Parts: sequence; structure tokens; C-alpha cells
Amino acid sequence: MTWQVLNPYDQECIGSVDLVEWPLIDRWLDEARALHEDRRAWIPVHERIAILQRAGALMRERAETLAMQIAREGGKPLVDARAETSRAIQSVELCVHELFASGGRQIPMDLTEAGAGRRAYTFREPIGPVVAISAFNHPLNLIAHQVGPAVATGCPVLVKPAKDTPLSCKSFVEILYEAGLDEHWCRFVPCTNDVAEQMVTDPRTAFFSFIGSARVGWMLRSRLAPGTRVALEHGGAAPVIVDEGVSHENVIPSLLKGGFYHSGQVCVSVQRVFVPRAELPDFAAELAAGAEALRVGDPTEEETQCGPLIRPAEVDRVEAWVAAAVENGARLAAGGKRIGPTLYHPTVLVDPPRDAKVSREEVFGPVVCVYGYDSIDAAIAQANELPYSFQAAVFTERLQIADRCVERLSGSTVLVNDHTAFRVDWMPFAGRRHSGLGTGGVGYTMADMSPEKMVITKR
Repeated sequence: MTWQVLNPYDQECIGSVDLVEWPLIDRWLDEARALHEDRRAWIPVHERIAILQRAGALMRERAETLAMQIAREGGKPLVDARAETSRAIQSVELCVHELFASGGRQIPMDLTEAGAGRRAYTFREPIGPVVAISAFNHPLNLIAHQVGPAVATGCPVLVKPAKDTPLSCKSFVEILYEAGLDEHWCRFVPCTNDVAEQMVTDPRTAFFSFIGSARVGWMLRSRLAPGTRVALEHGGAAPVIVDEGVSHENVIPSLLKGGFYHSGQVCVSVQRVFVPRAELPDFAAELAAGAEALRVGDPTEEETQCGPLIRPAEVDRVEAWVAAAVENGARLAAGGKRIGPTLYHPTVLVDPPRDAKVSREEVFGPVVCVYGYDSIDAAIAQANELPYSFQAAVFTERLQIADRCVERLSGSTVLVNDHTAFRVDWMPFAGRRHSGLGTGGVGYTMADMSPEKMVITKR
């Protein structure tokens, strides 16, 4: 069996990968467990550093090829695909940096009489075989975030890419091999969903890293073998509060980037914007004008700002959600139409019903909803009413409003005067509630994959 990889823009086949069946995965899991249990087989830290350094250098040499591959298989505009490639290289380099900075710590023992006469310290050990399942929207950098830390910490890793975007994952794994990593330590595992579930829930899996939908992530977590550790990264419906009197010139460009980057196919994409009711007509008109001006088309062209959705079925879904919102009272300020089978125009909806899907569920498409509010507290309450909690934002020139939003907005991160889709790869990145479990970011993932062991000596 094979996966045919289609260019999401023109639906032309650009490649294929052979699927891996369970008997081979079963053997690979046995190999991974054996590698972890045989300490003589562990790759010395200095060799892991050298492998990652060589991998980063190879990625730099092939940066334009990798970026074009991201654009062709994932539909991300080339300018953004180049930025993703640069971030993936930095993610690999961050793994090396974290290894230089990592280590154990001393634990004071004589804080009470019971501990007197003892010394204690910790050091880190690899947790064991890692199974990673990734998403389509950042097909190179997400893989770097999941596989790079496993290699760095000395964990054997099996990685299943998204069905739509396996080529970038395959390229990354092959670069690791070329850089000197023995293939037994990292396996490229495109497979069907039922085989993936068998791999994830196998008791030989020590750590499960998942990036994708909440429905799938929480289902798999419920079926993990006892003892398997897990990190889940899902999505949300990111809220942004705009305070009264803030210059729209400082807000609109940021929201256009945060809402329509990769056509909204980002887990922290700007989706719900709350604006003082008196300012709503002008604000919505300015945001709509910016959305209408965005260039939509072939992601491999330099001028393109918004590319296709990953599959035609996603265009159908977004079209249906927008149509339902308009039918039930939302005002369509921009967009609201498909451009052929694979593109959907950047869309701005004004005051859609609070029970509409565009208001309550993650759109994962080029749709930004704008709501009028009568008080900051009412805006915060509406922003917090969904079961998601990831990144939120506020635009304000008043310190007290910034402080109030930071304290009261539900989110693992609250950005002040910036959009919700901002991220750098060394910062903690975490969904709360339905939005995920655990903390992403290269250093945080490495810590999860290398738990501390403590030594206590009695004098």
C-alpha cells in the first residue's frame, strides 16, 4: 500500500510513500526497546551533538529545496515555507544548545534533621522508545520538534507523519541518517490509523508525542498502556481583545497576519476578535479591506500570501460553516466565497451568533470573526466561555487593562500588543483544557524525554 501525495493547490500527484505494516513496526519496537535497555548501545552525548550539528548543516545547504517541498505538499506560501525551514534548522540547533545547558542539580538534604548526613543530586536519563504522530500544517518544523529532542536525549523514535505531508518528514529522517544516525534509532513510519493506534498503545512505547486534533489525541491518550507518558498539542479558537482607543494602524496588520497565515491552518490562529461596540463598524471595515487585499493562489509563487486548504473537503466544510453563520445573522464583511475547489477567500464575519460553529469550534481555515463588546469584563467572559485554552491576546495602551487581561484570560500564554499565532521554538508552548496536555518547545520536550533520576548518599 502507498500514500499518494497531492499538491493541495492543483491536486497533482507530487510523490508517494510506501506504508509500513504492523509486523515490521512490531520488530522496530522490539529493536527500540532493546536499544534502550542495553546501555552499551546508547549513543554518547558528544556523538549525538555531532549528528545534530551535521544535520543542521545539511538542512542549511538544502533550505530552498526543503521550503519548496513544504509549499508543494502542504500548500504553505513559499515565503512562509522558507520561514518554517529556517525555524526547523534552528530547532535542531536548539537541541544541541539544550544538551550543552542540560544536567542535573543538587538537592539539599539537611533542611531537616531527618535528612542530615546525606547528599543528593540528579541526572537525566532517556525515557525509552518514543512514538511521535505529527500534523500537516508545519510538516518540517513539527517533525524537528518531536524527533530532534528524541535524538538529542538518546531515545529511539518512531515517527508517523501526517498522511497529506509525509515528504518533509521523510527528508528530515534521511538527513539524520546522512548525518550519521543509525537508522535503528529513528524510523519513518507512514501507516494506516489502525496500525498507528496499535503502535501508540503498545506497552513498549515509553513516550507518546501527538500533534493534531483534540478528538484523536484524547482518544489515543485514553488507550495508552499503563506507564506511557504523553504530550498532546491540539488547537483552539484563539481570542483577541482590542481595547478602546487603540490605533487601528497598530492592530489590523498584526491580525491579518495572525488570522490568515497559512490560510488560518494554525492551532493558535486568530479566530475571535472582540472590539468596543462603538468602534466595530470602522474596525470591521478596515480588517475586511485588508483581507480583500491579500493575494490568494499558488503557494509556490513569490507573491502569494494565502494558499489552498489542505484538502478540497476542508474548503467544503469552511464554506458550510460560513454560510450557516451568515444565514443565522452574521454580517459578511469580506470573502465568504471559494475560489475553485482548493482555495477559500480570506473571510471576515461580524457578530456571528455565539452558538455558530465559527464561534464555538476551531475553524482551521481563513475566517476571522469580529464581535462588539460593551465592557472589557464582558469580552473576557465571552473569550473564556469555550473549552479551549491556548494562546490569547490583548491590544491596549493602558497598563491596567493589559494586567486585567493577563490575569483573567484563559490561556497558557497571553500576548500583549501582538497576535496569537506568534511563537519562537525555545518558548513553552502548551494547550490547556481541551487544547492539550504537557508543554511543547524544544527544551521542554527534551526534559519530558529525559526524566531526572536522583542519587542519595549517606555519609
